[in-house]
Amino acid sequence: MEIITKFNWDTFGHLRPYYARVFNFGERMANGHCKILVFLSLNGLVAMGSLISFLSAMVFGYMYWFPTSSPVLRSYAISESNVSNGKCHVFHGSWIRDESYPLYDASRCPFAERGFNCLANGRKDNGYTKWRWKPKDCDIPRFNARAILENLRGKRIVFVGDSLSRTQWESLICLLMMGIEDKRSVYEINGHKITKRIRFLSVWFSSFDLTIDYYRSVFLVQPGPVPRRAPKRVKATLRLDKLDDISKEWVNSDVLIFNSGHWWTRTKLFEIQGLLFSGRRLAEAWNANLYCLQESIRHMGILG
Repeated sequence: MEIITKFNWDTFGHLRPYYARVFNFGERMANGHCKILVFLSLNGLVAMGSLISFLSAMVFGYMYWFPTSSPVLRSYAISESNVSNGKCHVFHGSWIRDESYPLYDASRCPFAERGFNCLANGRKDNGYTKWRWKPKDCDIPRFNARAILENLRGKRIVFVGDSLSRTQWESLICLLMMGIEDKRSVYEINGHKITKRIRFLSVWFSSFDLTIDYYRSVFLVQPGPVPRRAPKRVKATLRLDKLDDISKEWVNSDVLIFNSGHWWTRTKLFEIQGLLFSGRRLAEAWNANLYCLQESIRHMGILG
């Protein structure tokens, strides 16, 4: 199994320097056994994860909408031979108006969470639903729910993260519902209503044997105890070298979509090999988290 399949890494040539820094740092952290604790305060959150969440969704869309593309990620290493060849860069583009949008009516989708269902909550204008992403040098085919359902037959898709992941999960389900004639054949397996209070939600498209799951894990890694010598403002800790306990539930997935960046704020203290540091660059902790996450998943057998 793989986290991402059927997508051309040539598109990401311009991102190689960044990934090289990520994995080089990760290797250094691995040599230190990833013994890092991140201490969280109660200060406000910084909206860092929106871009990460959007890129994850775009990659997932390309995975199954363009089956002729070649595989992207088969291990934690990125080949140095992967360079941009001038093909479509899906992340370079702009939002354009499209009067044929939206692709579904959220007010009629039973899986759209009430708090995010603007039309059902009485919003009168709908102009915000008329925007479509247009890559600079290519076109993304219009979403064909029936064709995508056929491509996903027998698969299990897993979203992991916070409310950004949950609303993506809801949106994908509502999009795919447009290709289902018998709406009763699609249901949450435990009979739960869609709410942020439930950590695990799973919807089954019975006629296609397709399961789409959501797991709430805002940091993706395990929380830890607060050390005795920590300042009083420290309320929680994170173990960057250990995945969340629910990670064992992701092993049998065909596609994994992660989101976490929104929760990584600057108000942190770091403990590295028993020493406390203040003001350490947050990007280093984030990169270490990504490396340990990918290493753990590789050992689960998801990555080749």
